Amino acid sequence: MDNELIREMFDSLGEVTIKRMFGGKGIYHQGKILALEVDGEILLKADAESAPAFREAGARQWVYEGKARAGPVAMPYWSIPETALDEPDELAYWVRLAWEAALRAKK
Repeated sequence: MDNELIREMFDSLGEVTIKRMFGGKGIYHQGKILALEVDGEILLKADAESAPAFREAGARQWVYEGKARAGPVAMPYWSIPETALDEPDELAYWVRLAWEAALRAKK
């Protein structure tokens, strides 16, 4: 995904920094990671407090295949709910939830 498009998606927060990582991109605001770009999809950070809202909105949690013994590994990143993709105000809501989860994360 183009960095300029990513920046537009996060306009409601202000400036974001985008760094290449894990074959994708990490998206940071004020030095804290709040989202990833993986295979062209933006995944927003969630935690125990915000993950239920993502689940209820139909978002998918990012799960990748770990090492042979470990099996699937669920990560604290969720897809953007479909309804938010074409609605800037709704997208801003989900971006804000991701930012709040980033602020609550351990340093």
